[in-house]
Amino acid sequence: MDEVDYISLRGPIERENGKLVMRIPLDAGGERLQVAARGICEIDGDDLVVTIPHWFAQKIEIGEGTEVYVDDRSGKFNITKVEVH
Repeated sequence: MDEVDYISLRGPIERENGKLVMRIPLDAGGERLQVAARGICEIDGDDLVVTIPHWFAQKIEIGEGTEVYVDDRSGKFNITKVEVH
């Protein structure tokens, strides 16, 4: 996968069962992001559910309701906080 061949999506962080997660519909890119997010994701119905580790959420200062971008640049699952101006 080269730098121009990636998917990027925006969405909110949610809290489910005490964990921070991001739900990504499989048909909106979740199926493709599943490869990059292996180890921190699972399929729930029509969604890819990515669990955000607590230490990482603290590091990039995200929590429930925070908008983030996710992508699979360089074959890795990347999460970036949306900066609100």
